[in-house]
Amino acid sequence: MRCNGLLTLAKKELADVLWQYREEKFSRRIARAIIEARTIASITSTAQLADIIKFATPKPKTPHDKHPATRSFQAIRIAVNHELTELELGLKQASDALTVGGRLAVISFHSLEDRIAKQFIRLQEKGPELPRGLPIKQHYFQARLKSVGKPIKPSDKEVNVNPRARSAVLRIAEKLL
Repeated sequence: MRCNGLLTLAKKELADVLWQYREEKFSRRIARAIIEARTIASITSTAQLADIIKFATPKPKTPHDKHPATRSFQAIRIAVNHELTELELGLKQASDALTVGGRLAVISFHSLEDRIAKQFIRLQEKGPELPRGLPIKQHYFQARLKSVGKPIKPSDKEVNVNPRARSAVLRIAEKLL
């Protein structure tokens, strides 16, 4: 999906992108505003798109809240760049490239990325989830990775120095086979 193609999506498809990739609470309202603005004139700049999104969402409760377009822009970026698919592919390739005892370190910056990393490590630890009643038992699968410690989040001190680190989560796994 190219960025130009994203802004020509139908209202439901655009709302789905905003919801699926960033869980935007106002996805339908934002999609409707983009579609309406698009019927008047082409959207030619990110500032124009940000303004459309800003006027489509309720005012922030506190002045320190992020710009209302932040989540939408992130959803669009994730969709256009196929970031979640690329993350899954990168995790598999990195795991395959490790030698026994090698460590995989994954830093994620939002919940969708973290969920993919967590599920990947869990699947490599336990093998595929099998339906009940199959004659194959879970213990027949050999773990390929072992999770090392708990997820690591930045300290308050680190967030004060680097505010962009506030949402980072580091997961580490060690290659067993």
